[in-house]
Amino acid sequence: MKTIHKIFTVAILLFISGGTIVGCSSTKNNYTAATDVQEEFKMEKSGAQMWGEACNRCHLAPSPADYNDTDWSTISLHMRVRANLAENEIAKIETFLKSAN
Repeated sequence: MKTIHKIFTVAILLFISGGTIVGCSSTKNNYTAATDVQEEFKMEKSGAQMWGEACNRCHLAPSPADYNDTDWSTISLHMRVRANLAENEIAKIETFLKSAN
């Protein structure tokens, strides 16, 4: 009966510890793997979403049809500086605006 009790106790300890009884290095590896999975499935915002969020922070966002491609290029350069947007963000916004006009 004591043997069954010991086996049961060990099984519970293994279950609680995640199936392994090792040092901190295992925890680091599991954390890194979890972070990699999160990065892999991270959803990126579309140009339309960024346009709605960034442009409406300070003013009413104009319709994509309000300007032509050349105007949007100039406006994008200006607003990148004014709105403190990253190059990849303004590129997505500009692509959306040009495709929608």
